Amino acid sequence: MITRRYVFGALLSLSLFPLTALADNAPAPSAPIDDGLNLRFANGIAAIVESKPITVDDIRREIAPLIPSLQRECRNEQEFNQKLEALQDDVIQSLIDRELIVKEFYRKKDGEEETRRIPVSYIDNRLAEVQAEDFGGDRSKFLAYLRSRGITLRDYRKEIEDDIIYNYMRGQQRRSQSIISPVRIEQYYNENKERFYQEDAVHMRMIQLNREDGETDQQLLTRGVEIVGRARRGEKFEELAKQYSKENRRARGGDWGWQKHPDLKKEFSEPLFVLKPGEVTDPILLGDNCFVLFAEDRKYAGTQKIDEVRDEIERLLLQQMSRQSHDRWLERLRRNGYVKHY
Repeated sequence: MITRRYVFGALLSLSLFPLTALADNAPAPSAPIDDGLNLRFANGIAAIVESKPITVDDIRREIAPLIPSLQRECRNEQEFNQKLEALQDDVIQSLIDRELIVKEFYRKKDGEEETRRIPVSYIDNRLAEVQAEDFGGDRSKFLAYLRSRGITLRDYRKEIEDDIIYNYMRGQQRRSQSIISPVRIEQYYNENKERFYQEDAVHMRMIQLNREDGETDQQLLTRGVEIVGRARRGEKFEELAKQYSKENRRARGGDWGWQKHPDLKKEFSEPLFVLKPGEVTDPILLGDNCFVLFAEDRKYAGTQKIDEVRDEIERLLLQQMSRQSHDRWLERLRRNGYVKHY
């Protein structure tokens, strides 16, 4: 494997990061930013994967949308140049891996009589979607886009085919990791119990009544007492909130989701956190408003039981296994494939 050549950093720093980018809210420069790729890869090729070249244009298409955000993150030219080079390396490796994955699809396996192929109809359907979604169904605009890239319709169909294959192969790799044993879930739980500690919390619904013209505190409280009575006699608090509440969550039945002690003022937290699920507070008078709070559900402080978090642990372990399996898969493809860096 040929060691890749890095071009003079001083030249890059002079051309890549306009000083105006350092100013807060600076306008975007009118001229395109030099990404340094033409200096870094003077022959226009960054790598060869099997027989497929990874070109400067391929890399530029991937990194161009990311450069503005990269500029905003960086404090100076040196930091920008370092991050830009790291981004270029990541993109190059990603393009190499993508090509290796596509090649793996076409590689004939033991017992297979012929190389696998993507049905033409899949490519036709995706091509139609691209023209409809990205070009408003205007074929002339689509063809102009191809000309601007210097590629033919046949080239673009091949890109679509490779994209379908890439997503298919990654999906197959993820699905190969689908079973987590109960023993492993229990082991993870015992080793990571601190992750499953939960604070005391209430799933709260609320009704807010506003003082009407000339209404006294007692009259306002009386309206609240009537609503509390109806809730305690079995009427759905959600429906009462939709009918009577004057705050912006009334359409959702006054649903404020899960609330913790620090989330609420003490006038609310003190009466709310003594409730059991399904119970309602007495009316709470604050200024020109009267509030009625309802505990739809409770989470009590402490470590959650394993049955409460079993599904969460299984998802975490599946993601972990999938990442590890994907990394091993890519390592094998890189080891067995021909890749030449420039």
